[in-house]
Amino acid sequence: MSWPLLFVAGLFEIAWAIGLHYSDGLSRPIPTVGTAVALLLSMVLLSRAIQSLPIGTAYAVWTGIGAVGTATLGIALLDEPATVARLGFMSLIVVGIVGLHLVSTG
Repeated sequence: MSWPLLFVAGLFEIAWAIGLHYSDGLSRPIPTVGTAVALLLSMVLLSRAIQSLPIGTAYAVWTGIGAVGTATLGIALLDEPATVARLGFMSLIVVGIVGLHLVSTG
């Protein structure tokens, strides 16, 4: 059950990272509250996942999901560039996440 929890924690990390953009420096109340809730849920789920996963693996996967997901939404929603190099390096992060999952127990 730890891997699904970790995956959902990563999704909430994406949500709070994107929420920071929409909160406009935490000056808009509704996006700020949504960002805070997503951050709290992400941390709670990560803390549950590390009860049976190695902390280094879990943290690397959690941040990797957040990084790739946030960069992807930056491209899709915020008109950030989708260069070949950027997409290639994002792909390397995904390969690392998959690799850590394949060599880890839990």
